[in-house]
Amino acid sequence: MNQDLTQQWLTEIQVLKEQMAGLQHDRNAAWESAQKWRQIYNTEAEQRRTDAQLSQQAIASLKADMHKLQGLEVETLATGTPVTANQQEIEQLKSVEDLQAKLIAVIKERDRLLQALKTEQDNHAQTRNNLTTALGDAIDSLTRERAAGEKDPRGQGDKEMGGQGAS
Repeated sequence: MNQDLTQQWLTEIQVLKEQMAGLQHDRNAAWESAQKWRQIYNTEAEQRRTDAQLSQQAIASLKADMHKLQGLEVETLATGTPVTANQQEIEQLKSVEDLQAKLIAVIKERDRLLQALKTEQDNHAQTRNNLTTALGDAIDSLTRERAAGEKDPRGQGDKEMGGQGAS
């Protein structure tokens, strides 16, 4: 009888060890997945920051061009007479047709840039949504793993999870 009880305890200990090893493996896999998603998020965020910086530079350039077209940037010639860059460019145009062609080119360029900006904004919003969802999924998975660790009958699952999370 004592032999049977000892064997039963040894079997139960072995089963618990196997369960603990499985849970530790699952926890490690969840941690690695969370790390991978963090890396992906950081890479994408860096790309978006770069894109935003390039877009801001393009906007600044377009604003400068717009100011030139509006005649806000005034240059002084050697004689001291202020003449806008636009006035100089307009003086080079010899006919109404040249002026119309220049206006059409400027409008087309503006429309193209507006469309490019809209596309970039849409792409940024989609990426942000995708990464937020992925990050939420990773956090949910980690929370489930921690909750499963807290249900460990010996109460050591949470300590092990906390120790791994700090690494």
